[in-house]
Amino acid sequence: MNSKGEIVKISAVRFERTLPGPVERVWDFLTRADLLPAWYGNGTIEPRAGGSVTLMDGHIKGIVTQFQPPRLLAYTWNVFYPGEAVSQHSETYLQFELSVRGTDIVLVLTHFPIPPRFEKQTSLGWHTYLDLMDAALRGRPAQERGPVMQANAALYDVDLNNLQR
Repeated sequence: MNSKGEIVKISAVRFERTLPGPVERVWDFLTRADLLPAWYGNGTIEPRAGGSVTLMDGHIKGIVTQFQPPRLLAYTWNVFYPGEAVSQHSETYLQFELSVRGTDIVLVLTHFPIPPRFEKQTSLGWHTYLDLMDAALRGRPAQERGPVMQANAALYDVDLNNLQR
């Protein structure tokens, strides 16, 4: 007997940030290997649909699914621990949408599906990375990720000494 399909709701993390333009500059921060360390860490994003993504020195790997400069960037997101050939985690998806609002750029980040045990950590992480990007785009002095993450941990009730794996 065939069973009826069911509607399943998934959890996502979504942020909307207003950043200084122009849009091409924000796009560059999302995609250029020489600018990624200012907010995210060492990595590369091949600038095309089907291109490879390697971030945080190989901790994150994926494939570009949408590449529409300077408006839309999306890629798969797979977490790898040192020495792993296959991720222990389910693949997720990350999307950045950019739109122009006057002289500002609105960035909408959506990351999904997020397993319940990772919701707070994922929110904390993206909040921190977006804070760092915002500071870099505004020309503020470079900040270390650790103190910014520590400051944001209270917002999401995350104990940085007991992170989920």
